[in-house]
Amino acid sequence: MRTDQILTRLERVFARLDREPERPAHLQTPQMSRHRVVLLGSTLAFYLAIVVAVLTTSWLVRLDWQIMFFRPYEQWPQLHAFLDYLVVLGQRGPTAVMVAAWLGWRSWRQHTLRPLITLGVALLLLNVTVGSVKLGLGRLGPHYATEIGSAELFAGGDIFPSGHTANAVVTWGILAYLASTVVTRRVLSVVSAVVSLSVGATTVYLGTHWVSDVLLGWSAGLLILLALPWFEPLIARTEAYVFDLRELLRRRAETGRMPVPVVSALTPLLSAGGKWQLKPVAETVGEPAAAPVAPAAAASAGAAAGHAPAHRSAVHPANRPHLIRSERTPVTPVGSRRPAHPAHPERAGTRGTAARPVAGG
Repeated sequence: MRTDQILTRLERVFARLDREPERPAHLQTPQMSRHRVVLLGSTLAFYLAIVVAVLTTSWLVRLDWQIMFFRPYEQWPQLHAFLDYLVVLGQRGPTAVMVAAWLGWRSWRQHTLRPLITLGVALLLLNVTVGSVKLGLGRLGPHYATEIGSAELFAGGDIFPSGHTANAVVTWGILAYLASTVVTRRVLSVVSAVVSLSVGATTVYLGTHWVSDVLLGWSAGLLILLALPWFEPLIARTEAYVFDLRELLRRRAETGRMPVPVVSALTPLLSAGGKWQLKPVAETVGEPAAAPVAPAAAASAGAAAGHAPAHRSAVHPANRPHLIRSERTPVTPVGSRRPAHPAHPERAGTRGTAARPVAGG
């Protein structure tokens, strides 16, 4: 590939990145419908029922112990190698990176930050809700159980609910939530359900979680997905704020203007007749600036001398801060600093006897 072709492709990429953000017309934001509210209430009731069943050491805890003694990883050892890789689809780090890469590409193509912000909000809700219940109940896993038949609660553990399962539901379910069409949303919903169910069953097979942990993890992840429409106004405000901040930084970079607080802080420190002065803001942004006014004493001395005194302006490098000579107090000159030259009597100012030559010699 030649160099001109590479440069042409780079220009196309940068041109696409420089386009203004625009929301696609076919993208529909999910609403909190009545069907969603009913499903949210049912999932919440199921969530609370599992917590109560474990707290009361009911039949669900006995089922946990029966499956633990059954040891599925010993019954089907040929599946162990494959399921060790499958369970990675529920780990937060790898799945978040994969899904964030896909949603980042979608954000770039659609010129919107909504997919990435929605993923961030969902993961934040997941960490807060699931993490607080884990630490609050402190349940131990099957490999660390100490008393047969007990729920192993408040023992310093952190496996109830299952984080792998809840993370699989949220991370892969967010793809279905952000789908652009109804058909795509349905297909991705089925795919995310299969992945989350497989990850939850795999943790039971490996003996790292109780069955009740997986059931609570499924319901916890589903609750977050169902409650996301309530956070859509927050997501929209965050996106608008990021775009406004980007436009502000772009305008300041184009104009190269010094921030106003810096100018207002430095101006009182400088004297009007001093040697070191701030460059006017109008000159910085490219607008014509008014000529600096000479001090009254210098103007009167120049008028007595018969000519306008030359004004020497300090030359400052572009885009560099102006220095302040704080160690030397500016002094306004009383008269002209240049002595009268004897060869030019008209410049002496005080010698009135010198005759002016006649024009033409």
